[in-house]
Amino acid sequence: MARRKSGRDVHGILLLDKRLGVSSNKALQEVRHLFNANKAGHTGALDPLATGLLPLCFGEATKVSALMLDDDKRYRVTFRLGVMTDTGDSEGSIIKQLPVPAFSEAELKTCLQGFIGTITQVPPMYSALKHQGKKLYELARAGISVEREARSIRIYALNLLDFDHDSITLDVSCSKGTYIRSLAEDIGHALGSCATVTALRRTAAGMFDLEHAHRLEQLQVMTEAELMHCLIPLDTPLEKIPAVVLSTEQAICVNHGQQIHIAGQSPGSVRMYSQDTFLGLGEILLNDKLAPKKLFNLNGQAV
Repeated sequence: MARRKSGRDVHGILLLDKRLGVSSNKALQEVRHLFNANKAGHTGALDPLATGLLPLCFGEATKVSALMLDDDKRYRVTFRLGVMTDTGDSEGSIIKQLPVPAFSEAELKTCLQGFIGTITQVPPMYSALKHQGKKLYELARAGISVEREARSIRIYALNLLDFDHDSITLDVSCSKGTYIRSLAEDIGHALGSCATVTALRRTAAGMFDLEHAHRLEQLQVMTEAELMHCLIPLDTPLEKIPAVVLSTEQAICVNHGQQIHIAGQSPGSVRMYSQDTFLGLGEILLNDKLAPKKLFNLNGQAV
């Protein structure tokens, strides 16, 4: 017997301003309950210590969540010098304390400049990466540490917002896969000490920014119509991909998984539309054929 869905069909993206002290999954489930949505996911977890922008995907929008994971990010981070914890943030246990050498603003900015561009970073043990099928943070909680390969990331900008003798606040623009806790630790080491994150707020992810995000308490007092008005169309994050508009007959073929002939288009990924309805993603082949790759079922709802 097929399992009955719990909730209703809701399609779209909601920008949540995650509050302090809750996991990303708990925040997701709270909002999912408000929408009574039968399917939901988030696009890149924030630690309980972190606040800020957490895009939530509902229904068919979960099919674009993997693409959104690749987006660049922006954070405001404060870290304390002279202290290192096992988790890399103030929620962990202190494992090292070192004196903090005196440094000027010019010296600090020179240090930060050394982290701009493509750098390598060792992921922290307290992360969701897996080792032999187990998440690293699960191993870390069991007192197990394993070797982690350094990975290449890119830091686009490190803007100094504030600092004193033992605290630094930065505005960080970075690529996917950047661990801000590891970045803070590495900067601490470069300054001749150590460091741990005390506050972290994500301010942007891809094309979305915190200015347009909603807090849970705002959503809780909205009507159903107001909640639905907060949803962003699921094709919005895909706007850099070229679009093609298909006839009704072509759309029927594509929805059945069939390739169709389409002239005058450059090879590569495209967004497919029929009138005002988003059908999904396809690929223009070298033989002027359009092959459907990812179809979306919106139950007749226009995006």
